[in-house]
Amino acid sequence: MIRQKFIILLVLGIALFFFACENETQVSGMFIKTAIGNAFDEPPKVTNIEAVDLDQDGLLDVVVADALNNTVSWIRQNPIGVYQEIICAGNVLAPSHVQTIDFEDDGDLDIVVSLLGMILPNNAKIGSVILLENDGNMNFSRINIIENVYRVSDARAADIDGDGDKDFVAIQFGYVDGETCWIENLGDGNFINHPLQNLAGGINCEVADIDNDSDEDIITVVSQQWEEVYLFLNDGTGHFTSHLINGIGNEDFGSSGISLSDLDMDGDLDILYTNGDAFDYVPPAPKPWHGINWLENKSNYKFEFKRIGALGGAYNAKSFDYDHDGDMDVIAVSTFNAWDDPTAQSMIWLENDGKMNFLSHNISATPTHILALDIGDFNQDGEIDLVTGGMHVQPPFENMARILLWQNNYLKLK
Repeated sequence: MIRQKFIILLVLGIALFFFACENETQVSGMFIKTAIGNAFDEPPKVTNIEAVDLDQDGLLDVVVADALNNTVSWIRQNPIGVYQEIICAGNVLAPSHVQTIDFEDDGDLDIVVSLLGMILPNNAKIGSVILLENDGNMNFSRINIIENVYRVSDARAADIDGDGDKDFVAIQFGYVDGETCWIENLGDGNFINHPLQNLAGGINCEVADIDNDSDEDIITVVSQQWEEVYLFLNDGTGHFTSHLINGIGNEDFGSSGISLSDLDMDGDLDILYTNGDAFDYVPPAPKPWHGINWLENKSNYKFEFKRIGALGGAYNAKSFDYDHDGDMDVIAVSTFNAWDDPTAQSMIWLENDGKMNFLSHNISATPTHILALDIGDFNQDGEIDLVTGGMHVQPPFENMARILLWQNNYLKLK
């Protein structure tokens, strides 16, 4: 009798165990991961990706900045669900950012690329900005826009001076020295540089009409000892007024990036702001103050700093309504979490309760070292999917990935 009870309890225990595992699988199945693009033999070093329909065939592709292979590539989706990686340009030294834009207004998409020259800190003038010009048949020619400058961490094309052609904005991280500038397009392949600020540590920039006056303004984030966010207001002709919109007293804050989003859905652009950079530490390690922040646009060039959630090594964040409840949630990824802890998260969901309070949910602890993140509906099911890139500069090297597509599984879990 005792033996029978023991067997029954054992069977029940096993059943409960598998039930719990099944529920855990469902929770971790918020997104279904699939590797896309080329395989790898060495630890990947993807610095940036963009989800975009590069060939304009109606299907989302991925443009990849690869600092290991020194390439800019195009992961083409065609037909739907089938991916092939094609090199657009080689011998691009440590590409740090890519932006697709129809630079010449000829109906096809070109690629703006910022180049560090090398990933590790260096104060030599080894940076540059190039344009990969599309001939309309997906063949790309390299045009040098600016070269022999400090390491360029980000560059964007936009009509800065309102003269009808596209100029450039460039952030030079450098190391001890650096610069924020806009590069005026004079026509016939000629460009002139206009410095805006001489600070090292610029991580990335966004170009948008912040004050709704029909010209392009610039937002930058500067790390190193500064840990500041700046707004450069354009008068419409390329003359700018600088505003410090956020400064942090902690010199180790670890500013890692910004992206623009109307997070509170009030009709103006706010700033998602991650801090989790740990490249300066040996070995890199998460800090208690790392996480995801929101600079709320209060109008009149005023932004209010608000904490959204904690995430060690946070490096990128995007917002969209993941749970279809009418407000904006946030997905964030980590490059420098505590990877010796198997529960340390590489991706989290910050659920908005509708009142701008955010509840953190774990999504995945693998792969580790996710740096690049973008979003889009890849399988055309009406759900926003994710694409990520891995930056594996430090061990452990057990859970690596290069480019992953994360298909949104939310509606199937409901």
